[in-house]
Amino acid sequence: MSVAWSIARRELRGGLRGFRVFLACLALGVAAIAAVGSVRSSIQAGIEEQGATLLGGDAAIELTYRRAPAETRDYLETIAEEVGEVIDFRSMARLPEADDSALTQVKAVDGTWPIYGTPELDPPMSIGAALGQVDGLPGAVMAPLLADRLQLSPGDTFMLGAQEFRLAARLVSAPDDGSGGFDFGPPTVVRIDALAESGLIAQGTLFDSEYRLRLPPGTDLAALEGEVTDTLSDLAPRWRDARNGAPGVSEFVDRLGSFLVLVGLAGLAVGGVGISAAVRAYLDEKTEVIATLKTLGAGRSTIFAVYAFQIGVLAAIGIVLGLVLGGLIPVVFGQVISAALPIPADIALRPGPLAEAALYGVIAAALFTLWPLAKTERVRAAALFRDGGTPEAWPRPLYVILTGALLALLVGAAAIFSGMAEIALWSAFGIFVAFLLLVAAGRLVRAISRRLARTRALRGRPMLRMALSSVGGPGNEAASVVLSLGLGLSVLAAVGQVDTNLRGAIQRELPDIAPSFFVVDIQPDQIEAVRERVEGDPLVERMDSAPMLRGMITQINGRPAREVAGDHWIVEGDRGVTYAAELPERTEITAGEWWGAEYDGPPQISFVAEEAAEIGLEIGDTMTVNILGREITGELASFRNVDFSTAAMNFTITMNPSALSGAPHSWLATIYAEPEAEAELMRDITRSYPNITMISVRDAIGRATDLLGTIAAAITYGALITLVTGAVVLVGAAAAGERARTYEAAVLKTLGAPRARILGEFALRSAILGLSAGLVAVFAGGMAGWAISTFVMETTFVFEPVSAIAIVLGGVLVTLLAGLAFAWRPLAARPAQVLRARE
Repeated sequence: MSVAWSIARRELRGGLRGFRVFLACLALGVAAIAAVGSVRSSIQAGIEEQGATLLGGDAAIELTYRRAPAETRDYLETIAEEVGEVIDFRSMARLPEADDSALTQVKAVDGTWPIYGTPELDPPMSIGAALGQVDGLPGAVMAPLLADRLQLSPGDTFMLGAQEFRLAARLVSAPDDGSGGFDFGPPTVVRIDALAESGLIAQGTLFDSEYRLRLPPGTDLAALEGEVTDTLSDLAPRWRDARNGAPGVSEFVDRLGSFLVLVGLAGLAVGGVGISAAVRAYLDEKTEVIATLKTLGAGRSTIFAVYAFQIGVLAAIGIVLGLVLGGLIPVVFGQVISAALPIPADIALRPGPLAEAALYGVIAAALFTLWPLAKTERVRAAALFRDGGTPEAWPRPLYVILTGALLALLVGAAAIFSGMAEIALWSAFGIFVAFLLLVAAGRLVRAISRRLARTRALRGRPMLRMALSSVGGPGNEAASVVLSLGLGLSVLAAVGQVDTNLRGAIQRELPDIAPSFFVVDIQPDQIEAVRERVEGDPLVERMDSAPMLRGMITQINGRPAREVAGDHWIVEGDRGVTYAAELPERTEITAGEWWGAEYDGPPQISFVAEEAAEIGLEIGDTMTVNILGREITGELASFRNVDFSTAAMNFTITMNPSALSGAPHSWLATIYAEPEAEAELMRDITRSYPNITMISVRDAIGRATDLLGTIAAAITYGALITLVTGAVVLVGAAAAGERARTYEAAVLKTLGAPRARILGEFALRSAILGLSAGLVAVFAGGMAGWAISTFVMETTFVFEPVSAIAIVLGGVLVTLLAGLAFAWRPLAARPAQVLRARE
């Protein structure tokens, strides 16, 4: 080993010639993974450090559709230093003397809000002054977007329900903005007491009450969670605490970051092609050195060690460069990243993500260099001297096994660190299949080009024949270009197809079948009047309505629901509950029977069929649902088909009417109307019944589409890194072939070919390779997009031709530019100098 290290060290003194592509590919792949991981870790650190501020307290207890009774408030006062109440619901903000209105997410607070942090208002003032009364009108603050939508300025008045408010200031930001999930409307903050006459907070209306606690320092949050949930079990509270103050944001960032790491691994795989090609080219140049060492008695293990040492040192340099680049990018662009996030991010160097990226880099470098390095052991010195190159030969079985082990290690690390094992494994499978397709495509392109070059149809077209002969001739240019560029374009094509299909699922499918409005908080004494107004409009197709309650599934067959259903979404939080005597229209029973219209026995439940099958429920099982603190246990009498993708009025749980007799509730309705009728419907209903909230499905779809656009943009940026890495490999392949093109150009010039024809042949050759890579990428990317859309996103897949055409054209353009960039020096070389130097 000491001899091998001495030889390796001396050869390294020659510099990095031949290894620039190696270093660039490895550094880019590691940098992408390190940068994404660092941003994700910084966001998570910000959530952990600012958890109490984001949550609005050290802990929070949430109740659905009811406020805590006095004895519950007294109990909370005994365990906390301070208790604050926040009531959250949707309503319509209206102008008193105009027909204009807009949906808003109302946050009604008491005098303790915010327990932590300070809201930013415009103009600046304290929140107490902003929400106080002036001339008998309570104050309010609202998001600038909503104020602009209603053309309100500080001092103007607006209505929430039956209560008039004075806009005191614009709410630029609130410390607990990041704790919630997806809101349908911009926020408005008012005092709870100011809503007493609004008619918006009553039994049966849709609102959540949250009790935020300032706890004594050193409180054991896990122990307190168990105590509170046990003590208040009859209220079915939801507990959150500062350990994860913004769970929805945290989970979203974690999943998006994990997905981007997988995209980074795809980039590393593309870079692996360049790494392997660079090592192979380097060893080809070292043929005479290897032959000499073998002639002097060096064993195959010594030869392997010499170049393993060299490649190891260079790999370490590439990994360090990638870590420096990936660690500095988030720091340099920290302010830009923080400004784009709804929550604080502690942007800093994070050792964990850097270590993860370094691990990926080490495994990838070993994986892609082992094969070409090990093949030198199979070759005799005499063969090396005669052939002047490294012939094709499989390495020993040991190295084949090691290659498989390294591949399994890389995929396993991705599965563990991404937190998305199933997606990581399928992604690895997809990359592997794309890799095989592209290898086969490279060989097929060579074979087809070689055959076409010999056909009679191309006689008289010397430029095309030369281009096809060059593509089909000896060398690895075709395989390298199709593989490296094709893999990068495949990732980009898959992202493009998924993005288009996600947007299409919302924009193409829902508008044809979705209702115009969801109408909530209709009181029982208002439903008939609302139905009369809606159904009397000739532009309204139909109105569906049903009683609306919310309940949490607490037990299944007498066992805790989570114990039976695990982490299934059906037992996460509360679900929609309704009652009906007769089977509703357009309802399909898949198993069991519907109770009769006259049924008045024990509680019966009709449950969603697909979720029942996933959990393993059967007809006759029992289910306990907590509704407004009351435990109702019913028998599963039937299963129903429910398609949640239609945006229609669908309920997870339907019960017989007598099971819910006496439970306070409101009504929910969906209205299907022509677009030209929507404005008048909203105006008439909200003016006649200020407590009713109408949610425009069209606006909700727009907000969801914008959110998906942001996600798709982030993923596309990650995929572009893969394409950049592929471009680096492409440039390396073009640079490696420059010597051959110089000799070719010299021969053609000697035979009388003008420069324009030679340049055209070079350009045509590049275009053929780019077209081949683009076509294969469209096929592989389309298959990957279909798989992701169908099995991961669970949306209908429709092939999108525009992005596919862009991918093909992009492949042609990139290879054309790379080929032309390395064509000028061959064209400028003098034939006499080139040919005199060759045998």
